[in-house]
Amino acid sequence: MISASRSALWSIRSYRSMFSAYALASFGDWFDALAIQVLVVYRWGIDPFMMALIPVCMALPAVLFSSFAGTLADRVQQAKLMMLCDLLTVFLTVGVLFAPNFAWLLPLLALRAMAGVFHVPAQQALTRRVVPADLLLQATSYNGLVGQGSKVAGPLLGAVTLAALSPQACILINMGARLLSALLLLGLWRLPAGKAGQEREVVKGQSRIQSFWSEWKEGWTFLWHRKVVFHTMIFGFIGLTAILMVDYQFPTLFKSISPDNESLTGQVVAAIGAGAVGALIVLNKLGNIHYAWGLGGGCGLIGLGIALLGLCPPASPLWLLLGFGLLLGIGNGTYILVQNYILQKETSPDVVGRVFGIQNTMNSLVMLTAPLVGGLFIRALSVGTAFMSIGITMVGLGLTGILLRRLLWPQTEVKETGAGVSGMKMPSA
Repeated sequence: MISASRSALWSIRSYRSMFSAYALASFGDWFDALAIQVLVVYRWGIDPFMMALIPVCMALPAVLFSSFAGTLADRVQQAKLMMLCDLLTVFLTVGVLFAPNFAWLLPLLALRAMAGVFHVPAQQALTRRVVPADLLLQATSYNGLVGQGSKVAGPLLGAVTLAALSPQACILINMGARLLSALLLLGLWRLPAGKAGQEREVVKGQSRIQSFWSEWKEGWTFLWHRKVVFHTMIFGFIGLTAILMVDYQFPTLFKSISPDNESLTGQVVAAIGAGAVGALIVLNKLGNIHYAWGLGGGCGLIGLGIALLGLCPPASPLWLLLGFGLLLGIGNGTYILVQNYILQKETSPDVVGRVFGIQNTMNSLVMLTAPLVGGLFIRALSVGTAFMSIGITMVGLGLTGILLRRLLWPQTEVKETGAGVSGMKMPSA
């Protein structure tokens, strides 16, 4: 029956096109992200504090516009919005490609991040619309697999490309992937707008602006009253605050461990992706996991992996670094699958875009301060001590989530049945 449900999912043409477009965009992004980090740290010699300005500049557009982008995603044709974002990303990536220095790179990355702000809620809203409720876990896990799988293929091939060519070659590959993604979305243009958009067309005597603000407030109201979703967002907000203090400092850590190995970042990130893919495959086959064990356990494993990487001395063997990266990835894959499933399953289809937009706003608020604090933390102590401290904090947060599971996520679990996947009311673990 499970294989039958998988066949049913892949028989949905709209999902196939959307999945392929997402796969291409994710793959290209990892080429791009790795190239920019190597360019900034190894070629331009930017210090940890200045390095932290990258996520800050990329977060600012999301803070300002994410919740509004979510409202827009619920009102318009999502495939068209995603395609427009892909094309804008290509155009702005041309600027990134020719950026002469760090001062030019930062505003270009901020502008490019603006396109991503509108892409994420549009994709999530479109997934919720084209995939039946009983196939949502399958779709979420496959989306997670391609996202995490790109962390394996992207950095590995990106590291080879960096060694053979240059960071600029990796940026060009991202441009090509985004163009193909936009072409795949052409087939989805006939899909109607979301429910909010359809209702907007038939409401008489109501201004478009007033309707937009009403729908924006409706998203926040829904979130406040849906406690399972609200608690998931708050838990993720706290965890992200900790992890973003070191997230953009992995190249700094690996440079202290192996100063001459520019490809080390790509290799460890690939191991993280491999661990996440493995976790997603296992959870897909397992078919059920309690919300708290998925979120709390995943958070704890992420923290353990970060702490162990921070303990690694210079000239540590590659196999040890890859092993700790694999552990971090297992936690990451588990957390991502359960979190995205909760936000998809526990949210009404006509407000999915707004909920993911609000989540993006909250996450981006963290990015304005946490990376800078992390950069100062590393300056004051050391990169290894910072990683170890943040890792221990993440482990503590994960354990707290598990211990308070009956309060935060009472009697809820991700469960797959013979008929498909659904959120079942089950006794707490």
